[in-house]
Amino acid sequence: MAYEQLKLENQLCFPLYAASRLVIQAYQPHLEKLGLTYPQYLVLMILWETDSLSVNEIAHRLILNTNTITPVLKRMEAQGLIARKRSEEDERRVIVTITPKGKQLQIEASPIPEKLVAGLVSDDINLHQLQALKDQLHMLIHHLSNQQA
Repeated sequence: MAYEQLKLENQLCFPLYAASRLVIQAYQPHLEKLGLTYPQYLVLMILWETDSLSVNEIAHRLILNTNTITPVLKRMEAQGLIARKRSEEDERRVIVTITPKGKQLQIEASPIPEKLVAGLVSDDINLHQLQALKDQLHMLIHHLSNQQA
């Protein structure tokens, strides 16, 4: 091939994309039992950590646009997992809080990370390598986020 740089196997983006899709697929059976999608799970993890955040804060933490996260939040509100309310200080801001039903899911979701890691550890990749990969990905995300800021 005349353009080696265009071979799929020479791209950084493809293994990141493929790994992301496959990891999300590995989450699916666990999340389906809870009636959640992966984006909803991410939102809940943020709210379990810090309740009462604005839509903008949630979108920022997930590195998404607000117009991407808003439909997810609307579905979650319809499911009774979160509540959305206009800020009293600034009515342009929408504050998202977790409901008791959403809090209850934290207990049910707590085994998921350990189950997922157990499914990833094998003869080919150990726990230390997974942790190192996660750390490297965080560094890459930080670097790319700073470039776009």
